[in-house]
Amino acid sequence: MFQLLGLAVLRTALPAEGWFRLSVNRSKNHSVQVASGSGSDWCKPERVLLVRQQAFRSAISEDFAEIQGLAVAAGSQVVCHISAVRKIPHPATFLGSGKVLEITELVKKLAVDVVILDHNATPVQERNLEQAFHCRVIDRTRLILDIFALRARTSEGKLQVELAQLNHLATRLVRGWTHLERQRGGLGLRGPGETQLETDRRLIGRRIRTLGRKLEKVRLQRALRRNQRDRVPIPTVAIVGYTNAGKTTLFNALSGASGLVVDQLFATLDPMMRRLDISGYGPVIVSDTVGFISRLPHELVDAFHSTLEEVSGSQLLLHVIDLLDPEITERVEQVERVL
Repeated sequence: MFQLLGLAVLRTALPAEGWFRLSVNRSKNHSVQVASGSGSDWCKPERVLLVRQQAFRSAISEDFAEIQGLAVAAGSQVVCHISAVRKIPHPATFLGSGKVLEITELVKKLAVDVVILDHNATPVQERNLEQAFHCRVIDRTRLILDIFALRARTSEGKLQVELAQLNHLATRLVRGWTHLERQRGGLGLRGPGETQLETDRRLIGRRIRTLGRKLEKVRLQRALRRNQRDRVPIPTVAIVGYTNAGKTTLFNALSGASGLVVDQLFATLDPMMRRLDISGYGPVIVSDTVGFISRLPHELVDAFHSTLEEVSGSQLLLHVIDLLDPEITERVEQVERVL
């Protein structure tokens, strides 16, 4: 059994240099904000428009911080975000016809490359929106998959991401779905994929089974290493928390490690472990884990398998909480539900 210890970490939230927001329109059922900013032109990140649709008008007050953070973590530039109210998503386009026309105009006016839905859409909805917007459309699941493909470093992490992407791709192999031809880079297009979306389902299924067998071998090896550690009476402390709460910063401060510390969601994907000698107590093993997030895509549940295994085998959980997070209560509850 493990103990859960909460630790609040106060961080200073600094906006990206040169960025500002300008309110350009507001009506009864929606609001639009345009973002602009300075940066190096050589990088040329893809320009994205964020869309959130809520069932009730009162929910519109929620900001776009998390989905914007995910978009930035994927290497894109957020130029606009728009919200709408609709109790039931349209079966063909997810959004209402008026909202589709409005976004179509914004896509053209702002030279948008990708429209990101802060929801999970069906293949038909994505295809119809792409035909209307004349640009790529990806949902929340594909955005998170893209970040994982960009950040995975270990062989296990890469296998998990590829498996998740192929499982997601398999649900997108529908008639008329032809826009995802393999390209170099591009938001929503990173990772394994295939040369064309019309890839035979049988080949994808075979690759999924192969990846499953490889992952099982990796997990058996990790279980063996964990059993070897258990033979040595050194307690384990797992640092847990919502994504971008400051876990790696704390891990580096405690252990002297040099894990990547950036103000981005999912900066850490693979668990890290270090031995720490505590004066007056003795040695402990401290592990840094991938952060949790709300509405985690089903395809990525297995990608958290290694983190959950490390957590379940720890004697103490150190829950890191960002006191500046406006959704602090929901973040804490989300992590504790998983644990």
